[in-house]
Amino acid sequence: MRKEIIDWFKQAENDLYKAEILFNGEAFDGAVFFYHQAVEKALKALFLLKFRETPSGHSLLFMAKKLNVPEEFMPIIKELNTEYLTTRYPDIAQGPPFELYDKNVASRYREVAKKVIKWVKSKINQK
Repeated sequence: MRKEIIDWFKQAENDLYKAEILFNGEAFDGAVFFYHQAVEKALKALFLLKFRETPSGHSLLFMAKKLNVPEEFMPIIKELNTEYLTTRYPDIAQGPPFELYDKNVASRYREVAKKVIKWVKSKINQK
């Protein structure tokens, strides 16, 4: 397997690790951002494996559809897709982003991030 694919997936796992630290520290906006990053990088690893190219941009939805991610993940992936910007910018969040996130919100994204990482890992290990 190409080193580039392994690198993307390792970074996805590391971003999940960082998200967990932030989640446990109740920094839920940061946790959600890194859950997005973990999903994005895991999907990019699989995209690279399957299509031999890295998609540009940060659209989880685009990659998930192209990769036929399990349908059960799609509703939360659609929501998580927009968090790349909302978690960071007050003008997009229409206020301080950290005020939008709590444990319940972050937990939903946490669950899907863990499932996507596990699903991608199973796909990568099949190759």
